[in-house]
Amino acid sequence: MQSTTYRQPGLRVTEHTLKVPLDHAQPDGEHIEVFARAVVLADKVDDTQPWLLFLQGGPGFEGPRPVSPDSPAWLARALADYRVLLLDQRGMGRSTPVGPADASAATPQALAGRLALHRADAIVRDAECFRQALGIDRWSVLGQSFGGFCAVSYLSTFPGSLREAFITGGLPPLDRGIDEVYRDTFRTTLEKTGQHYERYPQDRDRVRSLMHRVAAEDVRLPGGDRLTPRRLRQLGMLLGMGAGSERLHHLLELAPTSPAFLHDVERASPFARNPLYAVIHEACYANGEASDWSAQRVMPAELSSDPALLTGEHVFPWMFEEFAGLAPFRQAALLLAERNWGPLYDPGVLAVNEVPCAAAIYVNDMYVPRAFSEQTARRIRGLRPWITNEFEHDGLHTGKVLGRLIEMVRS
Repeated sequence: MQSTTYRQPGLRVTEHTLKVPLDHAQPDGEHIEVFARAVVLADKVDDTQPWLLFLQGGPGFEGPRPVSPDSPAWLARALADYRVLLLDQRGMGRSTPVGPADASAATPQALAGRLALHRADAIVRDAECFRQALGIDRWSVLGQSFGGFCAVSYLSTFPGSLREAFITGGLPPLDRGIDEVYRDTFRTTLEKTGQHYERYPQDRDRVRSLMHRVAAEDVRLPGGDRLTPRRLRQLGMLLGMGAGSERLHHLLELAPTSPAFLHDVERASPFARNPLYAVIHEACYANGEASDWSAQRVMPAELSSDPALLTGEHVFPWMFEEFAGLAPFRQAALLLAERNWGPLYDPGVLAVNEVPCAAAIYVNDMYVPRAFSEQTARRIRGLRPWITNEFEHDGLHTGKVLGRLIEMVRS
């Protein structure tokens, strides 16, 4: 493992780069690099604090880049008790990246096989490699969104490595079909779209006018992609976050011919920057089944009749044609949609869990269905759920959630 240490205001930061097997089932095969940043308060450098592993949402996003002890906001509460390891998931950030160059250098079959090794189970095994390399007996884990999926996989496979588990907006269904998941997320997205138009009635006509314009004209985003109606519709992704409705309204109030509007539309969609987010997104819910483009198959009929209705965190096959950054992955994505995925969780192990756990379940979560999260909470022995409508999916980033979960685990 290669390591570098430096100081930031109020922090001591150590960067670690570790080589791990691309396929943990073949430890003597190809290796990749996985990066993680260890953070501790400057005045606690010599303390023997326990470790907290942070698992980011996604899939396909790097860990946060701290700039101070309270940025991101939850970090201040974490650093009061822990040394924190911020992991860049394999394929992202400073870990060996997955990008268009990989797609052009491999056959679709080879690329699909490589991409299939970037799910939660592989991320957990990367984390185990870090735990062992750092000489940590047991550590705690905080999983946000998809990071919570990883935390549940961790509880299933290496419970003896964990002291505590905190999960925010990320309790996955253990054995519900992927189609059930996407029907629920469409329902919630349509509800939030309706709530947005109740708050900002003028936005409904703005969206309809924009849909008509981009259907009739060749409107180009700054990166060169055409802005199509179905891509514009993906602005609904914003509605699942705490200030998402306000962000959407402020975007829509811009002149549609302005560079600001086009830049903001492009920036609202992270798929080109983070291709893994699209390529293996449905695979995160394909727990022992094929995804078969579930979101496309179960999309509600009313979306075809009302152009003002928006979609959320849904991935569609057309994206691999209309997003230039995703086009190189198209054939591999088609193969992955047909793949029969192995299980990610072990309900039997979770039923006898002994690791203290607490999870925030958000009543109005647009990305991870509340009902399925509650079912999973009941099936993880000893897990204490906090069901709240005070926050949206990004509640962790308010800085108020982690402290409550720590209190729940320790009370």
